[in-house]
Amino acid sequence: MEVVLQILLSMGIILIAAKFMGVTVQKIGFPLVAGEIIAGLLLSLLPMFKNYGGFDINPAYNEANRFISYVAEIGVVLIMFSAGLGTNLKSLIKSGIKSTVIAICGVAVPLIMGTIMALCFWGFDGFGTKQFYEALFIGTILTATSVSITVATLQELGVIKSEIGQTIISAAIIDDIIGIIVLTIVLGVSSGTGGYLEIFLKTILFFVAAIISGYLLFRFFKWYDKRHPHSRRIPIYGLGTALIFAYCAEKFFGIADITGAYIAGVIFCSLNDAEYMEQKIDINSYMFFSPIFFVSIGLKTDLSGLNLEMLWFAIAFVIIGCISKIIGCSGVSKLMGYKWKESFQIGIGMMARGEVALIVAQKGLSVGIIDPKYFSPVILLIITSSMIVPILLKKVFRTTTSENSTHQSLQPSDEQ
Repeated sequence: MEVVLQILLSMGIILIAAKFMGVTVQKIGFPLVAGEIIAGLLLSLLPMFKNYGGFDINPAYNEANRFISYVAEIGVVLIMFSAGLGTNLKSLIKSGIKSTVIAICGVAVPLIMGTIMALCFWGFDGFGTKQFYEALFIGTILTATSVSITVATLQELGVIKSEIGQTIISAAIIDDIIGIIVLTIVLGVSSGTGGYLEIFLKTILFFVAAIISGYLLFRFFKWYDKRHPHSRRIPIYGLGTALIFAYCAEKFFGIADITGAYIAGVIFCSLNDAEYMEQKIDINSYMFFSPIFFVSIGLKTDLSGLNLEMLWFAIAFVIIGCISKIIGCSGVSKLMGYKWKESFQIGIGMMARGEVALIVAQKGLSVGIIDPKYFSPVILLIITSSMIVPILLKKVFRTTTSENSTHQSLQPSDEQ
């Protein structure tokens, strides 16, 4: 009974602290996620959370922390399922080759630059070594893009429906899909078990199985949705499917469970009740699972290893994380015919990082690829990009708007 009481107390403290810090940082322009992570960092000072992720001599603390870590794992599955539900397949298909190419370069350049940056700090001792895969995973963390911050800014500026606005959003969504595929491959090859051909075949087999089963499930639920529109059963069935997909992906294919959950969301995203389903899932995620996940990131973050070398690594990580997206996305945008200013707008729009970067880092920690101390640079990147992306976007878009207005005012009038 003491363990149950401790779980209730710990969860209550986490939820209140997460909400309070989340609202507080939002008032000064930071994303909610940053506040929840800060709440975790502060709560790690309390005796009950001091040994979170490790062993505590107090059995009640130990069991409560273990339970919280399980809830956090479920939370990340729900976040990725919700992200899949929010995908607009029709919009992605219409976005065409331009957004896809921008997304590919937006993944490839940060992956390469992040890996090289890590190897510059750690040294290169050959391909296929543990150190090489750790560096490769650092690059993988940098591939993710947070579209939510960019969307909010584009809406505020009134350019979200413009060609550049739609290109940024489509490219960011495709970027996350490619990033998840890259994560899947990197986790497979870095497992140390070898058999790269087997890993490649399992990955291909997973996506083939996902497409076939996804099509059959979509046809069934589309029929069911017509017979029972706006039914509460639909979100429950959808959530159950997501959890099963997450299990099967990890258990039978060696693919990250979050990939399975995301694919399940994509399967349901074109249903008539997809938005209704997303709302129901978001209620549970927003109120309970999501805060616990992001607070757990703060609880796991090891600031004791933040020495001068780690500080330089964090600064380099943030700089590479920001400029690599601009180089990759802006460079290829220019090659595809966009003007320099438009290319720069796209690059800045793709620069923000958020929850997906944390989810990737958490996955690396859970399989033992990276150390908890590397959460600090990821958190710093999220906070920094969240601050500068809205400022830079407003600057480049407002400059364009003012130039257009000036150009129009200088045009000769047709009236004589």
